[in-house]
Order: sequence, then C-alpha cells, then structure tokens
Amino acid sequence: MKKRVIILGSTGSVGQNTLDVLEGMADEWELAGLAAFSSHGALAQQANRFKPEAVAMTNEQCASALDDALHSCPRLFTGENALVELVEAVDCDCVVSAVVGAGGLAATIRAAELGRRIALANKEALVIAGSLFVEVVRRSDAEVIPVDSEHSAIFQALHAGRREDVSKVYLTASGGPFRTWSAEAMGRITLEDALCHPTWSMGPKITIDSATMMNKALEIVEARWLFDLHPDRIEVVVHPESIVHSLVEFRDGSVLAQLGTPDMRTPIQYALTYPKRFECPSDRLDFSKMTQLNFQPPDLDRFPALGLGHEVALRGGTAGAVLNAANEAAVEMFRDGEIDFLDIARYSERALTHHEFNGSPTLDDLLAADRWARDEVKRCTTC
Repeated sequence: MKKRVIILGSTGSVGQNTLDVLEGMADEWELAGLAAFSSHGALAQQANRFKPEAVAMTNEQCASALDDALHSCPRLFTGENALVELVEAVDCDCVVSAVVGAGGLAATIRAAELGRRIALANKEALVIAGSLFVEVVRRSDAEVIPVDSEHSAIFQALHAGRREDVSKVYLTASGGPFRTWSAEAMGRITLEDALCHPTWSMGPKITIDSATMMNKALEIVEARWLFDLHPDRIEVVVHPESIVHSLVEFRDGSVLAQLGTPDMRTPIQYALTYPKRFECPSDRLDFSKMTQLNFQPPDLDRFPALGLGHEVALRGGTAGAVLNAANEAAVEMFRDGEIDFLDIARYSERALTHHEFNGSPTLDDLLAADRWARDEVKRCTTC
C-alpha cells in the first residue's frame, strides 16, 4: 500500500518542494491532506491537481473562495482549529509540518500525540514549546525527522557515532545578503535588499530571518531540543557556499560533515523515506568545479540575533515563545515599512529582556507569552 502524507503549509516554499518530491515518488506515496493559512488560490490549484482526501484553511474569510474554487469534493476544514482537525481526521504515515510561525504549533503537537512521523520544518514547535513537544514525542510512538537542511545534516552525521561521544555541533550559515556589509551600510538596508538571498530560494519571512541571522538563533534553540544538547555544544559558522549543511564533532576530534547542493528537496525526501534513500531530483555536486569551501566565525556585533538564540537555549521556559513572537511581529512591521531592519533584533531583545519569565510553562502560558511579545513589539514604536 502507498504511504500517506499530510502537508501543513503546502503553499509555502517547503510545501511546494514537498509536492515536487511526491510527484517523483508517486508509486510509493499519496497525498492525503493539504493545509494553508490564506492562499486560497494556490491551495485550490494544488487540491485540484493532487486530489487529497481533505484540505484545511485557517483564515475563514478566504475559506469560501477556496470552497468555490475546488473542482473535486475533498473534506474542508476551516477556522482557527482547522489544521488540528485535519490531522485528527485524516489517517496518514507522515505529517510535513511546514507552516511558518506559531500557527502550526498545535497541529504539530497533535500529530506527535497521535504517533505520526513528523517531517519537521516548523521551527516553532521546538523554539516555542521545546520541552513540551519533546515530552509528547517521548510518550508516544511519534518520530521527528528534521527538514531544515542544517538539522537534517546533523541528524545524518550523528549516525556515525554514539550520542554520548558528541563534543560539538556546528550549524552552517550562508551569512545572508549582508555578510560583507559594514555596520554603517546595514543602517540603510531596504526591504528589497533583505529579500535578495544569495543562495537559497525561500519565502519572505524566512529570507528576512536569514538576513538578520535570526534563523540561526532559532536553529540553535531547535538543535538544543531536537538533539538534547547543551547550548554550549552548539555553534554557528558562516559558510557562504552553502555546500556543507552542518557538521558534528566527536570527542576523538573527528568531524563529520554532510554536503549537498542547496536544494530543499533532498532533506524533505530524506525525512519522508528515512532510513531508506531514493533517487532525488536535486542536482549533484560537481567536485571538478568546487575549488574551495570557506568558513568563518559570525560577527556578533553586526548580527546580535545570534546571541539571543544562545540566551534562549540556555534559559528555556517562556524565553523561546517571546523571542519567536517578537521576531515575527518585528519582521512584519519591517515589511510594512514601520521600522528599520536593525530594529528587528533590537525590539526582539527588548521583549526578551522585559518579559515575565516562567521556567515551567504550560501550553497556555506559552501562547500567552507569544501574545504579550507581539504587543510589546508594537508598543516599542511609541517608546
């Protein structure tokens, strides 16, 4: 029988790449469900093409337009709990969690409770609710396989040795579009500048996170929970070519690196098929053209978000929810022209500093911290 997959966030870059991967494995996999927030036109096109059992749309204002555009008759879930309802109602072997932001948190946790394999591209499940999510996974038969190229690389390299023999992991960063910009020049960054990533093709929010290097801050927190590592064992290294996706150093000094072209389809397919490997549409590395690989430490003065990531990974509790929400709100304000690029990290740090920390939060506490942080960032503009 074919394996069945649900894609949460199917209209985003990870979701679209997942559909591309599934087309190449049509004999092995079938699409059981699709979900998006508000892109009703794109979701309707996907549903009409792939004919899943059910679709879900969180934004109820867009749901009627989606319903009108559907040619087939899949089950339709709408509203705030639509993603959770989809995960509960549709049987599947794997849930691809690719919703950007906190919107996919509840559905990802529910998928874990149901014992699904989770191909995790949604950082927020671990950044916001790392301890809670990990505990759910431990209690159930769920399996979490990372989709981020960096965490997929660490996941693969860890198979070369025992977990207790790991001394350090290195998350590689392209450095984004401003890797070589001076501090003075970074004060004049425009939205157009921030959306021009040198190597990866991603959605606008993730692209801006790469430009501030907040994506690496969140990945530090994610790695802390995903691999049960103390934050002191997690470092970031700038690697502009984006060929080495991450590295693991063992206690004997051996360093294992995972290399590949910068194409999300490879880690997506691996998360679906693990432990097996299949042919993938990604381009292969051409070592005859690879003259050098460069590595350098990040500049924490120009990219202060990285320091926030280590702080959150050390503190745990509500810190991750606050940093994530503050960053999301600040990025949205930057995109709307309300704040400057450098304000994204400043406002995120302010929220993290001023919030009422809770070291053992419930899910409701985390969601409350999320709401507080968003409001706090908006208040910053009037301070």
